[in-house]
Amino acid sequence: MLDRWGVEFYDFLKPAPRLGKGVLERFGDLHERAARNGAQHGTPVLVTASGSTDSGVNLFFRVSPMAGRGLRTWRRYAYTLVVWLNFLQVFGRTWRDATARDVEAFKDWRLTDVRNDKRIMAGSFDTDRAALNTFYSWAAGKYGLVNPVMGVASASGAGVRSGHGLGPGGRRRDGIRPAGSRRRQVKWMLRAPFEQWRDIGLCGYGFDGGRRPGWRGPNEDRDAAFVDGLYGTGLRLQEWGSVLDVELPRSSAARLSKAWLAAACVKGAKEGRWYRIPRAVLRAVEGYVDPLEGSRTEAIRRAQRRGSYERLAYVRVVSSYNARSRVLHLESGGALSVDVVGPDERRLLFRRTVSGLEPLAVWLSPNGLPKKVEGWEDTFTAANGRVQRVWTEAGGEGLVPLWCRPHMCRHSFALKWYSLLSAVWQPHLEGFTEQELLDVREMFGGVWYALSLLLGHADPSVTRDTYLEPFTALQVDYLMELLDGDEAKGVEVLIRSVAERGGRTLTGVVRPGVQSAAGGPV
Repeated sequence: MLDRWGVEFYDFLKPAPRLGKGVLERFGDLHERAARNGAQHGTPVLVTASGSTDSGVNLFFRVSPMAGRGLRTWRRYAYTLVVWLNFLQVFGRTWRDATARDVEAFKDWRLTDVRNDKRIMAGSFDTDRAALNTFYSWAAGKYGLVNPVMGVASASGAGVRSGHGLGPGGRRRDGIRPAGSRRRQVKWMLRAPFEQWRDIGLCGYGFDGGRRPGWRGPNEDRDAAFVDGLYGTGLRLQEWGSVLDVELPRSSAARLSKAWLAAACVKGAKEGRWYRIPRAVLRAVEGYVDPLEGSRTEAIRRAQRRGSYERLAYVRVVSSYNARSRVLHLESGGALSVDVVGPDERRLLFRRTVSGLEPLAVWLSPNGLPKKVEGWEDTFTAANGRVQRVWTEAGGEGLVPLWCRPHMCRHSFALKWYSLLSAVWQPHLEGFTEQELLDVREMFGGVWYALSLLLGHADPSVTRDTYLEPFTALQVDYLMELLDGDEAKGVEVLIRSVAERGGRTLTGVVRPGVQSAAGGPV
């Protein structure tokens, strides 16, 4: 029987397992030992069912280039390597003697082999491809191995001289990249279909706009506020899912309130940044955290009655917060900048109240504990499933043309602001002089530069090439038609305010029995 591989992850926010007396006692504190060996919080450890490890594989996650990657990248790459090692083991091979033929066989098995009941889509295999190429590129320098992934590319490039094996623009196509995969899986939703998806999937409504009988949604206010926040702020799932209540501004008359996004929560960033929260989103969040009517308080009270917070290890109790310096002051006497506190560590920040400990994290699970960021993927999956069931029950045929993934909210945010910013760069705007137009454009900068700031991209080309390439050739007038009434009216307000101071889109509300306006390329 094969000794199958699996993966564990170092969790420095939980006590190390007690080894007891005996031969293992000489290893000392396991957390300290792991840290000395280069492990960080979340570092993967690949191990077999019998407890064996491979130091060569595990070293990969502790040194450059992987040591500086994020937790999500570590997890994706670790699971790919587990599948790869188990695949090789079936044929009596190890990662050290793998060849290009093994990589090609692995690709076929993952994508097309009818004996594999866990086949994946071509786009998903891109993660496998990237993980294996990164691993073997590192191993080639460390151990002098030949990268078998690059061997597949060269084998596929035999006909390059005659034009075969070339991608768009004459670029050489990666031989292991599946022909059906796309570099971008970008989709957008306009506000009307987004709100319909939210109301049906998370708030218990039907396609007729009425509340469905028997609906029970204890987390309805939380889930609706969360997805509204993703759609309205353009933040990534990890960023919006890790926010603390002390980081949110109080509601005001302003349409867009400014808030700080901590550096430790930003993907690949060394610094934090400002972002804007729409007034409606802020009010939805305030409804969720309301001490009298919000479900967040109910979850906290249940956890306090059970003593859940007191049983947590490594809890840090915050005594006060300085919003100007963005520093948390601890009961222990220490101080922490929110910019250095990552998503996992934020789940252990609490304040002391008359009712007991209370988390600073905004988004809580029904048990009162801070919700893990990856748990929101399940929320979207459940909402999509609920929309499909309601569609079928209402007489709809086939797959419902209404669905959403977390990153679609960010893409939709980008589309909206691209439309608004493009209006600023029209050759002529009614009511503005040439000098006023010049002032407006100087303040906004180029469309892609301004949009990259809103999305938190360091390079505007990432914004252009990844998010909105299909829209770059469209006319501004057409883009404006994609916005709802309030957003379209906001263009004039936006431009005037600045002057005074010096694809594939879901487009319409869906109803069973009515041809949908959703889903086609624009």
